[in-house]
Amino acid sequence: MELYLYDTTLRDGTQRVGLSLSLEDKLKIARLLDEFGVAYIEGGWPGSNPKDAEFFRRVRLRRARAVAFGSTRRAGARPEEDSNLRALLAAETPAVALVGKSSSFHVAHVLETTLDENLEMIADSVRLMKARGKEVIYDAEHFFDGYLEDPNYALQTIRSAAEAGADWITLCDTNGGSLPSWIHSVVRAVIPVAPRLGIHAHNDGELAVANSLAAVEAGARLVQGTINGYGERCGNANLVSLAPTLQLKMGLRCVPAEHLGRLTELSRAVSEIANLSPDFHAPYVGASAFAHKGGLHAAAVEKVTASYEHVPPETVGNRRHIVVSELSGRSNVRARSGQLGISLAGRDALVLARVKELESQGYQFEGAEGSFELLVRRSDPAYVPPFEVLHVRVRSDLRQGDAIAAEATVKLRVQGESAHTAAEGNGPVQALDRALRKALLPSFPRLAGVRLADYKVRILDSDAATGATTRVLVEAACGAERWSTVGCSANIIEASCQALADSLELFLSRSQSEIEGTKEARRSCPSNRLS
Repeated sequence: MELYLYDTTLRDGTQRVGLSLSLEDKLKIARLLDEFGVAYIEGGWPGSNPKDAEFFRRVRLRRARAVAFGSTRRAGARPEEDSNLRALLAAETPAVALVGKSSSFHVAHVLETTLDENLEMIADSVRLMKARGKEVIYDAEHFFDGYLEDPNYALQTIRSAAEAGADWITLCDTNGGSLPSWIHSVVRAVIPVAPRLGIHAHNDGELAVANSLAAVEAGARLVQGTINGYGERCGNANLVSLAPTLQLKMGLRCVPAEHLGRLTELSRAVSEIANLSPDFHAPYVGASAFAHKGGLHAAAVEKVTASYEHVPPETVGNRRHIVVSELSGRSNVRARSGQLGISLAGRDALVLARVKELESQGYQFEGAEGSFELLVRRSDPAYVPPFEVLHVRVRSDLRQGDAIAAEATVKLRVQGESAHTAAEGNGPVQALDRALRKALLPSFPRLAGVRLADYKVRILDSDAATGATTRVLVEAACGAERWSTVGCSANIIEASCQALADSLELFLSRSQSEIEGTKEARRSCPSNRLS
């Protein structure tokens, strides 16, 4: 059975506080949604602002139907002369969404008109759009609350839209306070009046996804929502959670099966365009959605992946992630090392003991997988570090009338030779980073491509005030590759030095492993010389 996804990220989603999309942003997201396979893309309200009107002039979709959104005509106005309806027609989209009142309370106190006039407003607006060849989705605003207060009138509004020719009637839980059982019973009651039903749920009770599924189980076949659940107040139904649930668990085809594997990429791309951090714990697509931290869990997943995973992560474009921490068992260490492509050769117990020891001191490997990888590499008796830190001195000077200046001096042993250098920075960490690189670049010129991408500090025992233990997390990057390392000390400079030095050592160790692997591959390959 087929079901249709209706995306309103570009309209309802932008009503989220702190979310603002440029015209180019909206066009990019529309292309992503079109490629993913949603049936309808609501681009905005052309009667409300020039940006949305320009969006409809420029948008080009291959599969999805573009939808322009607007309200029913004003009370006392002729539909042909209503500016909002004229803007909808000017958008020249194949489909339009008309929002109207289904609650007698809202008709009286918000629209301030009569119940009969509201019914005419709905019917007139739908008839005008149908006469102009539009597919009409009628959004019955506040329907579930309206049905609770006056079911007869709420159903009259639906009949007005249906008899005027609306192709879809979407029941809206506008205030987001309904329960799934209520949604289910109301949808079942409305189906005899309007068989082609949709659902538009808000998340104020954190039930938008559950309410949408309840509506589908009751017979709705159009599901409105937004990517990542963006929307006004607490957000809208999250299509990123709904799409795989509908398709994988309920057997309802809503996007091409081969496109579901792009779900994680879509979610993260939209969050990037919206300039919002992705939710690490989001179902299906979060970085932690298939993460296994507990030792018992990791041990079971190592044997049977389905033991602690409700769907294979690959089906939604995500990946399994084995977390190493003080809660881990040896299976976590083996599995994570295997993912890194490093053979432990029986050293799993030794590595695990070292992880637990360091985490008891304040280190945390859960968010610093680069440090864990380096710990595994160092556990190999044959491992030779590319450099050693022998001495570090960092000084900051504050002179009256001048900005504070920092200078770092480092002494390293690099390939058996001593390297002693200094560098300045606008702060002690930048000075230290520059000094380390300055000492290493003559021997390792490939470090020129490595940059410091992020630097975070956490105080572990705030009761100790200025004597507290500090954890520093450094994220380094080279091109698209990123890795995180951790340092921990009562001295923030020492913690920073640990994290910075480890980030550079890991990059060099990986590079050396790649070089040695290439040499080994060449030695094992048969000669290609002509005989």
